[in-house]
Amino acid sequence: MRPDIEQALCLREDLTASVLEGFLRDEVRKVGFERVVFGLSGGIDSALSAYLATRALGREQVHAVLMPYRSSSPSSLADAMEVVRDLNIPHTVVEITGPIDAYFEQMDKLLGKQASPLRRGNRMARERMVTLYDLSAAMNALVVGTSNKTELLLGYGTQFGDMASAINPIGDLYKCQVRQLSAYVGVPQSILNKAPSADLWADQTDEKELGFTYDDADEILYQWVDLRLSPDEIVERGYDESLVRHIVQRVQRNQYKRKPPIIAKLSGRTIGIDFRYLRDWGH
Repeated sequence: MRPDIEQALCLREDLTASVLEGFLRDEVRKVGFERVVFGLSGGIDSALSAYLATRALGREQVHAVLMPYRSSSPSSLADAMEVVRDLNIPHTVVEITGPIDAYFEQMDKLLGKQASPLRRGNRMARERMVTLYDLSAAMNALVVGTSNKTELLLGYGTQFGDMASAINPIGDLYKCQVRQLSAYVGVPQSILNKAPSADLWADQTDEKELGFTYDDADEILYQWVDLRLSPDEIVERGYDESLVRHIVQRVQRNQYKRKPPIIAKLSGRTIGIDFRYLRDWGH
């Protein structure tokens, strides 16, 4: 990473943690809640959300949900449990193998073909979010998101699956910043050191699936999104043109994932177009 970009992306860890903890306290309580619930995968993003939520609200007001599938890496569950023990927070383990396998057994017969890894992975992500929102209702707790800025921009996530949440403390942190802040708040070293993976199938890693590293993505995205340089200007700085174009096109192609559903306008005031209020309007 270029030294000037690395310096620009470097966080004031104490200040950043304080802002995000205040954000969680304010946004949870202003809509009438005291508790939060979140999925804990054993990865760095959900671990950081867990540490921030616990620091912000206290360990009695957070609940971690671990949702393994039969092909999930045993180390993922072990790492998630290390977070639970370190923070001493309540947790629930919900095995999702049964509902996932039952669904695809039925659908494979109905469609006459075996589901692709993409379909299975998306279904797992949505099954986990369905579980979180059910427990949200049961526990009267808001769902905390675990998607970082790099993933959200690239669309590297499942719409209405892992990209869904009521509140997201890490969605404006690039992946390199997630790593930096995670080290500061005390995320276990085993999580900090391992390759990022959605763990949707055996031997999956994020960077292998994306075709480029998170550091490469962060460096290009920061210049395009935050510095507002054009793709041509970024290429002129010495970056690979095909990679720059690919990343920019991926962000553009996945814009729909970052927006609420489009409503056809018929009336004078349409939700999301003319009828627009803050999330906490009325509280």
